[in-house]
Amino acid sequence: MNELQQAGQRLERATFAGGCFWCMVKPFDELPGIISVVSGYTGGHTGNPTYAEVGTETTGHIEAVQITFDPERFPYRRLLDIYWQLIDPTDRGGQFMDRGHSYRTAIFVHSEEQRAAAEASKAALQSEKRFKGPVVTEILQAAPFYPAEAEHQDYYKTHPLDYKLYLKSSGRDDFLERHWQRGEDRERLRDRLTALQYEVIRNKGTEPAYDNAYWDEYREGIYIDVLNGDPLFSSLDKFDSGTGWPSFAAPLEPGLIRREADLSGGAARTVLRSRLSGAYLGQLLYDGPEPGKLHYRVNSAALRFVPREELAAHGLERYLELFASGDKDRK
Repeated sequence: MNELQQAGQRLERATFAGGCFWCMVKPFDELPGIISVVSGYTGGHTGNPTYAEVGTETTGHIEAVQITFDPERFPYRRLLDIYWQLIDPTDRGGQFMDRGHSYRTAIFVHSEEQRAAAEASKAALQSEKRFKGPVVTEILQAAPFYPAEAEHQDYYKTHPLDYKLYLKSSGRDDFLERHWQRGEDRERLRDRLTALQYEVIRNKGTEPAYDNAYWDEYREGIYIDVLNGDPLFSSLDKFDSGTGWPSFAAPLEPGLIRREADLSGGAARTVLRSRLSGAYLGQLLYDGPEPGKLHYRVNSAALRFVPREELAAHGLERYLELFASGDKDRK
């Protein structure tokens, strides 16, 4: 059984091997519905192996991460989508500069439903012909998982400088950019969007103030990422900033928003991106309402508004309860 229970939630586990486990935690961590991401070892023939023992390539174990998640909030298929964009699935001998059996890729499935989803996802990736070689990542039955030593947990948080240097020198980011941001990917994106949407989302453009879709939209509902449908902001956090752009005091799901330092234009600023699609959203300012004074100033072109009455039809019914207190106030 893959199902777990926590405070009435039905949780599941997912286990992915993608080379050095230091690089496999951050992309999943703190997303909505992700309860924990643990680095460890699996697939071998010894019990409770250590980092040093696994490194000898004699235990049969592979470095992996085990994710505990709420499938209602973050389905397994989306974990698979993230996983494929973290690895070189054509490499049998390791990942990037880390070589050997313990660094190979594999998906360890915990149920037949996960196996079916993983097989379908792998076949879809192969059909894209994104890579020159075949996709060789194995799909295996989940085996005992042994958490790694404390120093290897949340490495990107506890050793941020070492993590960044390692990630850069490994070649992982360069490989992923070459294969997931190809010219044909950009052209498909251009075909999906209006000229203004593309300019904003891809080139960090800014739409005209007071002449955009949502600056004066105050119906109840959720604002989603125009590219992938991720729920980003709620009408409950929207306020009139007097700027002519949609403004929010907080994101709906903080784990779906990425902040980046930006020095273009000769001034330092904090820009906002949708974490999983990479779409440019706008800027974070510090002149918002009390108590936080945060001001998420967002381009309408990067959003799509889903009215409250349409949330269920878009698979967003879990957010209906946010508006329940308003119903009580009106009675």
